[in-house]
Amino acid sequence: MRLSNLADYAVVTMSAAARHAGAGRAAPARFSAAQLAAETGLPLPTVQKLAGRLVAAGLLRSERGAHGGLRLARPAETISLAEIVEAVEGPIALASCLDAGRDDCALEGSCAVRPHWGAVNDALRGALAAVPLTRLACAEPAHVEEVAA
Repeated sequence: MRLSNLADYAVVTMSAAARHAGAGRAAPARFSAAQLAAETGLPLPTVQKLAGRLVAAGLLRSERGAHGGLRLARPAETISLAEIVEAVEGPIALASCLDAGRDDCALEGSCAVRPHWGAVNDALRGALAAVPLTRLACAEPAHVEEVAA
């Protein structure tokens, strides 16, 4: 399994947004898509596209006006890696047979593994949900044991 480039860029963008938001501020910090693009090295149109998806998913808020801009919709510690990935990729599903309305598997009628894919998806989503945005925004990488804890 590999994240799409867009999902990877969404994680990078949200990590930069979390660093802008900072911890312990009285009011959430505002930032622009241009600031995020400059900080991450991503093209501005890509960051703008991602911001739209992240706003639609309820992870960022967008405000217009002289004092407008983007800001985290919730504290960074309450936003998970799973939510960021799903904002771009849709629901986590390792096998297409779990998607409603998909009939593209030749083994669908006789597959002995299909009943188990739900548990596998739940385990994967649980692992991603256990990684808070604050961990991704840290300068120090997390070790596998820390992510699992």
